[in-house]
Amino acid sequence: MEGTAKSETQLTRKDFVSTQEVRWCPGCGDYAILAQIQKVMVDLGVRRENYVMISGIGCSSRLPYYVNTFGFHTIHGRAPAIATGVKVANPALSVWVVTGDGDALSIGGNHTLHALRKNVDLKILLFNNRIYGLTKGQYSPTSEFGKKTKSSPMGSVDYPLNPISFAAGAGATFIARTLASDPAHMGMVIEQAGRHHGSAFVEILQNCVIFNDDAFKDSTDRQLRPDNVLQLEQGKPLVFGKERNRGIRLNDLSPEVVTLGNGVGESDLLVHDSRRPNLNYTFLLSGMDHPEFPTPIGIFHQRDNPTLDHMMHAQIAKARQTSGEGDLMKILASGETWTVA
Repeated sequence: MEGTAKSETQLTRKDFVSTQEVRWCPGCGDYAILAQIQKVMVDLGVRRENYVMISGIGCSSRLPYYVNTFGFHTIHGRAPAIATGVKVANPALSVWVVTGDGDALSIGGNHTLHALRKNVDLKILLFNNRIYGLTKGQYSPTSEFGKKTKSSPMGSVDYPLNPISFAAGAGATFIARTLASDPAHMGMVIEQAGRHHGSAFVEILQNCVIFNDDAFKDSTDRQLRPDNVLQLEQGKPLVFGKERNRGIRLNDLSPEVVTLGNGVGESDLLVHDSRRPNLNYTFLLSGMDHPEFPTPIGIFHQRDNPTLDHMMHAQIAKARQTSGEGDLMKILASGETWTVA
């Protein structure tokens, strides 16, 4: 990745802790996410001055204040657009976007889509709690159908948007999902996103203890999780369950849950490969919703494509080589002009 020149002295997590008081509700999953981001920034070995954290609006978007790097708290939904400008202007920077399900997928949906489509070298961390927390509990684009909130007292009649399917449809070159309640897994996923060269999209399932408590209880509760979460491991069959006796196989192009035994073995199951060249497999995984299926977590897809920032600077270099530096004032004064009386 760009900007990986190490500092002369080894940094620690404390070096990435700012002097600002962290102000989230007690029990909010954002605390765990912040801690892992600060840890991963050390592990990536990037100079602290080469990190830029950019956010939009929402509880998650306070995060740039709490990380001792350069940062920019921008406007609702526009963080990917501003981050694109930062990365194109200085490709040596490691640019991260911190956003929420409402910020990224509602007002910012178009910006998020095109940042992924263009393969801008950004790390987009989407905190998904299925609610608008900062504005006091309205339903969001990821809220489940029928969700009763202050803005949908009789139950939402909107069908929810699937963030993983959205990222796949936009053509992101790195797509992953993790849990704020599993720091070790979350740290691994965020680090892999940080090392990816291209558009990295990470959905982080987390809780809003005030307005949407237990949003993902089936996936986060220690007793329920083994039977409801499928951990994606490269090169391994899709096995899950407290007894590791259930799996996912393909039946006429559709996934199905099977119990191992009675003639069904691991050789009958789908084997996870995030490096498949197309996104069909990613769409298949993203469509696996609870309660019919376990919730997949891990790296869904990754591939290496040239990035927008790299191609733009290569194009500029080629233009300078063939046509010289150019003269902006000469361009502005050339061609047709008008004199207004």
